Amino acid sequence: MIRSVLIASAALFAVACSQPAPEPAPETPAEVAEAMPQSKEEATAQDTCGASQYASLIGSNFAAVTLPAEANVRIIQPDSVVTQDFRADRANIVVDANGIITAVECY
Repeated sequence: MIRSVLIASAALFAVACSQPAPEPAPETPAEVAEAMPQSKEEATAQDTCGASQYASLIGSNFAAVTLPAEANVRIIQPDSVVTQDFRADRANIVVDANGIITAVECY
């Protein structure tokens, strides 16, 4: 009888120890929204779009630049019509009238 109780206790102990740790509580939508940048200044400062990897292009002629095909980049030239949607993960390369890259920002 004692042997059965010891075996049962050992089995319960093994099962209790093998349970996975509880997952952390998911973030609320408000917490997620707080963590995301809310302006192009915040997004660029946090480099959410990887603009820093294109910063060396500032001052270069856009015609001489090669960008990766999979890059999430939008080119903005003078008098371009662009959407006003805010996407912190999109790099925007701003080009002046002479074709020179003047800025790289996230928005």
